[in-house]
Amino acid sequence: MQLSSPIYKLKRQAKLLARDTDIRLHEALNRIATKEGFKDWSHLATNYAQATPAKEIMRHMRPGDMVLIGARPGHGKTLLGLELAALAEKINRAGYVFTLDYTETEVRDRFEKLGCDPWSFDRPVVVDTSDDICASHIIQRLRAAPDDALVVVDYLQLLDQKRSNPPLDEQVRALKRFSCERGAIIVMISQIDRAFEQSLSGMPSIRDIRLPNPVDLSLFDKRCFLHDGEVRIEMAA
Repeated sequence: MQLSSPIYKLKRQAKLLARDTDIRLHEALNRIATKEGFKDWSHLATNYAQATPAKEIMRHMRPGDMVLIGARPGHGKTLLGLELAALAEKINRAGYVFTLDYTETEVRDRFEKLGCDPWSFDRPVVVDTSDDICASHIIQRLRAAPDDALVVVDYLQLLDQKRSNPPLDEQVRALKRFSCERGAIIVMISQIDRAFEQSLSGMPSIRDIRLPNPVDLSLFDKRCFLHDGEVRIEMAA
């Protein structure tokens, strides 16, 4: 059953409901779950844990894949990427998050929204917030890694923000070569162009990816788009 909103937003709704109606939080959670068509919050949480969008994407991932996640701000693309990094341990991989957009504290806060502590895993998720993040920086860090990696890059359009970095297309090609050579899985979070908001389309597509600089998007083996709680997964032709 598809939730009307990501689970962290439903939890926020429950907290507001508990505050506004002076009821206990567990009762507010159950009311929200009932509206979503579940018996209670435990029923909702169990079903969500069994079939989250991240787990569905993981089923399609193969060594060497490059995956693109695209959405407008506030539609859950970063949380989806972080959940994939947290799930890396489940497929015997080490999770990495390279972000030019968030501090490590902000990343931890978002992991908390997901209800997980990836630093307590047998293979803790590595978070890199260096200003030097680009393809060569990512590759250099991964070459020394002992385990197969699942890498989340946040986000695509920032990799060439420094003039000293190579063009974006060149960086994406370098990451694709590396993922194929080492069997890594690389997930890149992407902005969606603002023009999408004026379109009649209910879901972004590859045509809506914001590209201030050219990139060959056919380099991505899988693509995932999010909007208003809906998720669509596409395989490259």
